[in-house]
Amino acid sequence: MTDSPMAASPYEVLGVLATATDEDLRRAYRRLLRETHPDTGGDPQRFIAVQAAWERIGSPDARARYDRGRSPAGEPTSWAPSSGRSERTASTRPTARTFGHPGGWRRERYLTLLREWVGLGEAIPDPYDPVLVRRAPREIRHLLADAVAEEATARRLSTLGIGFTVWHDVAAPSPDEKIDHVVLGPTGLFAVQSEDFGAPLGVRRGELIGEALAGERPMHELAVRAKAVSRAARVRFTGLLLVLPDEHLDTPAEALGSSRGAEQVVLRASTLLTALRDGMPGAPAVGGSEIFEVRTRLQAAIRFA
Repeated sequence: MTDSPMAASPYEVLGVLATATDEDLRRAYRRLLRETHPDTGGDPQRFIAVQAAWERIGSPDARARYDRGRSPAGEPTSWAPSSGRSERTASTRPTARTFGHPGGWRRERYLTLLREWVGLGEAIPDPYDPVLVRRAPREIRHLLADAVAEEATARRLSTLGIGFTVWHDVAAPSPDEKIDHVVLGPTGLFAVQSEDFGAPLGVRRGELIGEALAGERPMHELAVRAKAVSRAARVRFTGLLLVLPDEHLDTPAEALGSSRGAEQVVLRASTLLTALRDGMPGAPAVGGSEIFEVRTRLQAAIRFA
């Protein structure tokens, strides 16, 4: 089980209310162990999830820590933004050139909707309190989960090196729709979207599928936004990349077809840098003068969300 704002709570995994008695909790756990055990035809992933849920809330002490918003080690769970100062000073290696504020649009939207949900005028001592976040509606939790994922992707992208330029929070085609990251380097031009739906997803007919999706079509939406940026800047994308948490995709990467000549790929977060450095199969390398021209066009056309 992850600490994503979108992840099912241990109570949800075990199918009980947060107010369940310890005995009700124990009965639910034992029943689900029998139902999900692989030896009796159960789902191995559900079996592992049930065990992980029990570890989080199975004992009175562990349950009390979880209910207070603490991790299994007793540390407070927090999705508050970090300054990133220590990360910037930790390495002396040249980093990619970056523009924009990763995660900023989603965090602002999250705070706005959270205030509306709690009630205008009501005090919110900590908008990132895990107890509060876990009670919030799906739309609000999804915004925060995606902001955290987007910031993690931005940290990875910053390590690409001086041959790459990255624009974060790119408006496309309006300030209410955006591409998380536009990446330009020797291997091409890429639109990168960071997503966290809180559960594993599959692929069918060029799109993500799964119960965690609430009607979203993330690859289609990314293609539409990339098309708007492509037209505005008069450039062509080499690849459209959907980045998921590693545990949410069975394979390191899967091709989903192409859109206007750009390869569409969904991939695990840990494989993103390799994909960007290696480029798309068959795509030609981009020379220095071509990179300069594309960068100039993007700089003139890009607007931030």
